[in-house]
Amino acid sequence: MQARSILLLTGEYPPVPGGVGDYTRCLAQALEARGYTVTVLTIEGGFLVLYRGGEGHQREVLTAAGTGLDWSIRCWPALIATLDVLRPDWLHIQYQTGAYGMQAGINLLPWRLRGLRPRLRVAVTFHDLLRPYLLPKAGPLRDWVHHRLATDADAVLATTSADAQALARYRAVHVPIGSNIAVAPPPEFLREEWRAMLGIRPDEFVVAFFGLLSPSKGAHLLLDALEGFDLPWRLIMIGGAATTPQDVTYASTLRIRVSQKEFARRTILTGHVSNEFVSAHLLSADCMALPFADGASFRRGSLLAALAHACPVITTTPTDAATATLLREAVLFVPPGDAPALADALRRLASDAPLQASLAAAGRQLATSFDWSTIAAQHEAIYAAA
Repeated sequence: MQARSILLLTGEYPPVPGGVGDYTRCLAQALEARGYTVTVLTIEGGFLVLYRGGEGHQREVLTAAGTGLDWSIRCWPALIATLDVLRPDWLHIQYQTGAYGMQAGINLLPWRLRGLRPRLRVAVTFHDLLRPYLLPKAGPLRDWVHHRLATDADAVLATTSADAQALARYRAVHVPIGSNIAVAPPPEFLREEWRAMLGIRPDEFVVAFFGLLSPSKGAHLLLDALEGFDLPWRLIMIGGAATTPQDVTYASTLRIRVSQKEFARRTILTGHVSNEFVSAHLLSADCMALPFADGASFRRGSLLAALAHACPVITTTPTDAATATLLREAVLFVPPGDAPALADALRRLASDAPLQASLAAAGRQLATSFDWSTIAAQHEAIYAAA
């Protein structure tokens, strides 16, 4: 019998900010469009919370499942009881270490579920295989729990080709992410009027930065590049701080810096805003700067959002050759950690309108490869094959 009921388990979900949560929301909507019944399960404030119905989702707090829950093995009884009530055809875990609070309960959950009857089929999407920067000495243990999770799953997916290759022994399938921001600004949106509303002059080159503020995203490097920039410019920083203590401290330091000197009058800090407003900001910008510390990757939703919005992108050179080849015509590359090179790239793009148009067109074309309907069809094929 073909699977028609999917339970997506995630460590974060809107309105909690985070790329994995946004991905899960988009995937749920795309699977529902293909006729699946999709529910999303997460933990919020120590409670299990269930979301039904995709775009107009209904939120249900499962108080009977208990309080004070986290992602350690202590959440198992509540999760198993909920699965027993819902009885989905598939449990599909959306996995990223940070989203589960560095806990290993979810890594070992498929192993625990194998002992239950009737047996539940489990899929896992690895959103990255990065070792946690907060606990670098835990790297070997983290590698082991990654592989434990893959070993006990019935289907393994990876959001990058490099991660799929690293998980090849588990027959991992590469399924890319899509843009989590639809090209859908507020009704009656007009680019020049939106820029004027933000106080941007017609002669100013508008640079956007999009994403949760954390050291790996490189916002501090962008400020270094813009300091003393010799062309009229404005900066729109879209998004807020991530939730870890280190990221909160980092974001606070950035905000203090932005409040001083020339940044105070040239920078717009949006905080967390609706997807409509994010779309409008991306359509209004002249370029997006994404100086990732670990290089550009197709697991970065901010990069895909910029491409989908035909916003010219400057980003750091990918570590993966295949990714670099696909992006070569659609973005400008700069070395990671190189603020002068980033400043040069911004200067070059600001003074070259044909280059802006070329990057915008190439980015829009490349973004069609990451359409959510295609991603949902790939999931459907994986469920059927397994």
